[in-house]
This record gives sequence, C-alpha cells and structure tokens, in this order.
Amino acid sequence: SSKPSAPPPPTPDNNQPSVTCEGDWELFRGHFYYFTTNNSTWKGSRGFCEALGADLVKIDSREEQEFLVEKVKNPVMDAMWESFWIGLTDSVVEGNWTWVDGSPLDSRMKFWLKYQPDDHTGQSASGEDCVTTVKRGAEDLNTWNDDACYFAYRSICEKPAGTGPSSSVCG
Repeated sequence: SSKPSAPPPPTPDNNQPSVTCEGDWELFRGHFYYFTTNNSTWKGSRGFCEALGADLVKIDSREEQEFLVEKVKNPVMDAMWESFWIGLTDSVVEGNWTWVDGSPLDSRMKFWLKYQPDDHTGQSASGEDCVTTVKRGAEDLNTWNDDACYFAYRSICEKPAGTGPSSSVCG
C-alpha cells in the first residue's frame, strides 16, 4: 500500500535569522506541529512522524497542552470524538507511562480524562497502552485517553523549529 503524502517538514535557512514555515506545520514556542489527516496505528503514526524528521508529540507544559487542545477543537477538525495519537505509552511496563524520548510522565504534567487511564480490556485483551488526545469538545484541558495501540487514529507530530526566534508567526 502507498504511504499517505504529507507536506515536507520545514527546514530553517541557517543564513536567515528567521524560521520558515511550509505546508500545514504550526509553530508554537520553538517547535513545529503537524496534525495528520490520515489514520494509523500508534506505531504507524510514529513511523510517519519520524519520516518527516519529527516524532509523536511530547507535551511538556500546560501552555503546550492548551495550544494542542485549541488546535484539535478547531472546527476544521472533523468529528466530535476525533482522536489523535500523542507520544505517550506504557507498553514496556504497565502503568509506567513514558514519552517517546524515553522520559517518564511528570506526575504534575498530566491531562487524563476522568476515569483514565483505565487499561480497558473490552476490545483488546492486552489492554490500552498508547495515548490519544480527544476532541470531545472538552472545556478543560483533560483530554488524554489510553487506547489500544492497534486502533487507527490521526496523530500529532512535533519537531524542534531549529534556528530562529520562537516568536516567528506561521500560517
């Protein structure tokens, strides 16, 4: 099967003191974000991001979570229950949540939906080891849900913007 096409990742011009933006990448605080339009498994989504020189998003601050929630709630995004893979998993050790860069989830920086994570085994005997952020029209920032890693959802890729001021505006 053919890989879905995506815009090329933005490449900063090292001769210029600014960041250039290409395609549908969004800039926030020195990082570029890409919201995929294709659905894939968590592992497939991670491979897709890596092919763009990025990785699944790692959420480091309340401000970053606010930015992502606003983008996901955008009317352009389709369904109320639309889900996007993020770079958080406990697939190595159950209950030990780690980001794609290997760092542990900061207990002060988590945004789980009510009653989550629950490692629900109703649809997957192995439970739910990968994390999505869901649209759901949530008024608060608690949008994370653990899900079966083989489900196909959209995803959010993230990469450093490289050189240039983080105040640059894209789009």
